[in-house]
Amino acid sequence: MAAPSLSPDRAARRSIPRATARLQLHRDFRFEHAARTVDYYHRLGISHLYLSPILVARPGSTHGYDVVDPTRINPELGGQAGLLQLHQRLRAQGMGLVVDIVPNHMAVGHHNAWWQDVLRWGRHSRHAEWFDIQWDSSDPALDGKVLLPFLGQPYAEALEAGELILRLDADQGQLQVAHHEHIFPLAPTDHAVVLETAGSTRLGEVIAAFAAIDPAHPDKDGHAAAAREQLRQLAADPDVMADIDAALGAFSAGQPHGRSALHQLLERQHYRLACWRNAADEINWRRFFEVSELAGMRVEREDVFEAMHAEIFRLYAEGIIDGLRLDHIDGLTDPGRYCLKLRQRLRALRPDHEPYLIAEKILAGDETLPAGWQLDGTTGYEFMEQCAAVLHDGEGEPILDELWRDIVGDMPATADQLQSHGPGELYHFPSMVQEARRSFLARNFAAEFNALTLCLHQLARSATQTRDLTLMSIRRAVAELLVHFPVYRTYANEQGMPAQQRELLASTAQKAATTLHAADHATLHVVEGWLGGDLLLDSRHAHRRALQLRAIARFQQLTPPLTAKSMEDTAFYRYGRLVSRNEVGAEPARLAMSVSHFHQLAARRARQMPGSLLATATHDHKRGEDARMRLAALSEIAEEWSTVLRHWHQLNAPIAAATSGQQGGIDAVDECMLYQTLVGVWPDGMRVGDDDLIALGELAERVVAWQRKALREAKRRSDWVVPQSEYEAACERFTRALLCDPGLDPRHHPFLTELEDFVRRLAPLGTVNSLSQTMLKLTSPGVPDFYQGSELWDLTMVDPDNRRAVDFALRERRLADAISRPVSLRQWQSGSAKQQLIHAVLQYRREHADLFADGHYLPLATHGKLARHVIAFARLLPGQQEGESDWQATVVLCTRLAAHLLSFEGRREEALPLVSAEAWGDTRIALPQALSHTGSTLRRWRSVLTSGEGELSECAMPDGERGGSIAVADILGSLPVELLTLSLS
Repeated sequence: MAAPSLSPDRAARRSIPRATARLQLHRDFRFEHAARTVDYYHRLGISHLYLSPILVARPGSTHGYDVVDPTRINPELGGQAGLLQLHQRLRAQGMGLVVDIVPNHMAVGHHNAWWQDVLRWGRHSRHAEWFDIQWDSSDPALDGKVLLPFLGQPYAEALEAGELILRLDADQGQLQVAHHEHIFPLAPTDHAVVLETAGSTRLGEVIAAFAAIDPAHPDKDGHAAAAREQLRQLAADPDVMADIDAALGAFSAGQPHGRSALHQLLERQHYRLACWRNAADEINWRRFFEVSELAGMRVEREDVFEAMHAEIFRLYAEGIIDGLRLDHIDGLTDPGRYCLKLRQRLRALRPDHEPYLIAEKILAGDETLPAGWQLDGTTGYEFMEQCAAVLHDGEGEPILDELWRDIVGDMPATADQLQSHGPGELYHFPSMVQEARRSFLARNFAAEFNALTLCLHQLARSATQTRDLTLMSIRRAVAELLVHFPVYRTYANEQGMPAQQRELLASTAQKAATTLHAADHATLHVVEGWLGGDLLLDSRHAHRRALQLRAIARFQQLTPPLTAKSMEDTAFYRYGRLVSRNEVGAEPARLAMSVSHFHQLAARRARQMPGSLLATATHDHKRGEDARMRLAALSEIAEEWSTVLRHWHQLNAPIAAATSGQQGGIDAVDECMLYQTLVGVWPDGMRVGDDDLIALGELAERVVAWQRKALREAKRRSDWVVPQSEYEAACERFTRALLCDPGLDPRHHPFLTELEDFVRRLAPLGTVNSLSQTMLKLTSPGVPDFYQGSELWDLTMVDPDNRRAVDFALRERRLADAISRPVSLRQWQSGSAKQQLIHAVLQYRREHADLFADGHYLPLATHGKLARHVIAFARLLPGQQEGESDWQATVVLCTRLAAHLLSFEGRREEALPLVSAEAWGDTRIALPQALSHTGSTLRRWRSVLTSGEGELSECAMPDGERGGSIAVADILGSLPVELLTLSLS
C-alpha cells in the first residue's frame, strides 16, 4: 500500500488542530471564563479552543455574529487584556486558538460608525461602497438613498404619533432623529437648515460652518468635525441651548407645521425611513438572509477586506490566534478568491506557520468543497449528516412513511402562512421545499428577487438580440430556476462557471422547464446562459459585462438564503416523519445511509479534506447530538413507535379539545412533532413519581419556547411576521397540560408516566447510537469538534436552548473520576461513559497524531449473521523507513441498529446499551494482509479502551490473499464500540 500524500507537509500539518472545543462567548461567559476551562479541556485531550466571534458586536449580543466594529476586540468579552490572559493560559498547556470571523456582513445601527457615516453622507461617504447597497434605483424615492425599514409602524403613523424625534446629541454636537432605540444622523448641511429656524445671532457662525460644508470635498469629514465641535461647545451655554431647543421645536410632531417640517427634513436625508414590514419588498441593500439588522459587505474590495480583517491580522501576526472559521462563506461575491487572498495574507504575516482555515459551508448531496479555495475543510455539517444517517435504520422507512401519511391525511386543506395546500405537500418533502421557495421569492425575498430580475432585464435591453425579452418572462423563468435549484450556490466569476457546476445549472434549467410555460422556455435558455457565464462579455463591452457579472453575483447570493430559509427554517419545522433527520446539512427525505456509502465518503474526506471539522453538535443545531441519536432509534422500532404515537394522540385528544381556542386546538402535525421533541429532550433520571413539579415546570418552559419558535418557523399556523397568538396559546396550553398538570398519579396523568416509561426503554438504544456517533467522530478522517458541554449527554433543542450555561465544574469532577478507570458502561445514564470514551480516544490521538492526521481510511468487511449491525474500518499509516518500526494502524468498531439485539432478561429498560457476545454469534471482521500479518506472522489486537486483547485468526480474503479476522463477540463484550491496536505476537 502506497504511503499517503502529505500536502501540505507534516510540519505544516501540525497547525491543523488535533481536536477542537467550541465555546460561545458573551458578556456572561467572557475570555476569563474560557480561560478557566483550559485545564479541563487539556486533560480531556483537546488541542485548540474554537471561539465564537470576538470582535465588537452589538451591546448584549449573545452570539457575536452582529459585529459593529471589526477593528477592536469586544470589551464585553474582556477586551485585549482578557484575550491575552486566555492566550497565555492556552500556550502554557501547548494549546492553540481558532476564532470565528464574519466577512459577509455587519450589524447596522448607531453602534456601527461606518454605517452611520453612510447615513450621514450618502454616496459621498467613504464607506458608501463598502456596504452592498444598490444606490441606483428604478424607484425615484430610493434613488441615491438607503432604505431604513426600522420603524415599528408605518411612517405616517410614526410621524403622527411623535415617535420620530429630532434632537441634539450635545456630547457629539450632532443632530439626529431618534425612534426608540434607533438613531439616524442628520446630513451635516441640514444642521444649518435646522439651526436657522431659531433666528439666533448666537448660532450664526456655526450655521455658516455647517452650510459651507461641501459633501464632495476631500476633507469634508474634517470640516464637519470642526462644525460639530463648535456646536458642542456652544450647547454648553444655557442661552444658546435655549436657542437650539427653539430650533428643534420647529420640527416637533406636536404641531401640524412641525410634523410637516420634520417630514420635509427627513425627505432630504440620504435614507428613507419605512415600516419594518417594507423590508422584504423594498430593501435596496443585501442582507444576511432576511435579517434587516445585518448588512452585506463588499469584502471583495481591497479597502473593505483590509479594514474588516485588520484586527484579525494583528492577532494572527502576534501568534495569539492560529486559525479562522469563516462564517457564511456562500454570502460573498467570490468565496474562492476571498479564501485564496486570506491565506496569502496570513502566510505573509507569519511565514513559519500555516494558518488553519475552515469555512461554514453546507454541502448538498455529493457536492465537495472546491480544492482551489485552499481551505483545510468545512465546519463539519456534512459529517454530522453522514454520521446520523448511517445510524438510522432504512428498513423502518415504509412504516414511518405510512404513519406520517396518516397524520397529514387527517389534516384538512389549510390556507396557511405560505400557501393553500392539501396533505400531499406536507407528506412529500421535496414538494414542501419547493412551495416554501415560491413563497419566499414572493414575500420574504421579494426585493432581492426584484433586484436580480431587473438586472437581467437591463442586460436583455442592452443588446438587439435580446431586447424583446420581457421583465415578466424573465421573472417567471428565474423563479422556476430558483425553485428547482438543488445546492446552496454556484461559483461563477469573471472566468465563467466551473464545468461541473455549469452542468448542474443546465440540469436545473431542464427541471425548471417542466413547470414553466413553453412560451417562456426561450427566455429560460438565455437566462441560463447568462447566469452560467456563457459568452461572458469582454472588456470592450464594459457596461454589459458589468451587468452580467452583477446578475451572476445577485443570483449566487440569493440561492443560499433561499435554500436555507426554505429548508432549515421552514420545511424542517413542517416535516415530521422523524425529526432526527431535520438537521442542518441533512436531507430529511433520505432516512438512512448504507455503511458502504459512509465508508466511501470518509475515504474521500481522507484524500481531499483531512482537516475538516467533524461536528455532531453546533450552536445552530436543531437538536442536541444525543437527543438526535435517541430519536434515531425510533427508526429501529418503527412499528412500536407508530403504535405509541397513535395511542398518545387518542389518549390526549380530550386535552387537545379542552385547551383549544378560537383557532382550534393543536393539530396533528404539531402534536406529532411535540411528542418527538419530548421523547428526545426528556432528561435522563427524571421520574414522574418523584413529584418534582419544579423540574417539570423548567422542562415545560424550555419546550414551550421551542414550540413557539417551531410554529413560527414552520409558517403553517403562525409566523414571525404575523404571529397567530390564539393558535400559539392553544398549543402552549396543551403542552403545559401534559407536563405541568399536578395530578401526577398515573391514574390521573397516564401520558407522563407512559412518556417516562417509553424513554426509559428507548434510552439504551439511544446510548448505543450516541457512543457509536462519538467513536465515529473521534476516529474518522478529520478534526473532532466538541460543542460546549456535549461531552456528557446533550439533549438540547434549537437555540437559545442549546446555548444555555454549561456546568463545567460537574464535567471536571466527572473527568477526574473517568481518568482513574477504564471506559465502562457503569452509570451510563449519567453520560460518564461518553466522556470516558472521548478522553480515552483523544489521549490515543495525542500519542498517534500522524496516524489520524495522515493515515489512510480502510473500510473493513464484516461477515456473519449480524454483519449489517457493525461499522468497521482501519486507520493505517505505513512506515516511512524500511521495515515497520514506525508503521501505525488502528481498528475501529461501532455497533449500529441494536434495537432487537440488546442483551436483557427482563424489561428493555433494564438492558445495558450492549449487544451480548451470544447475540453476535459468528459475526466477524476481516482484515487484509497489510493489517493482519507481518510477513507470515499474525498480529495480535489490544483494546485502547479496556484491558481486552487477543489474537487474530487466519482467513482467506475474497481476492485470494491471506488475511486475518476477529470475532466481534470477542471485541464488543463490554462496550458497544472499540478501538484496537495491532502488534506483533
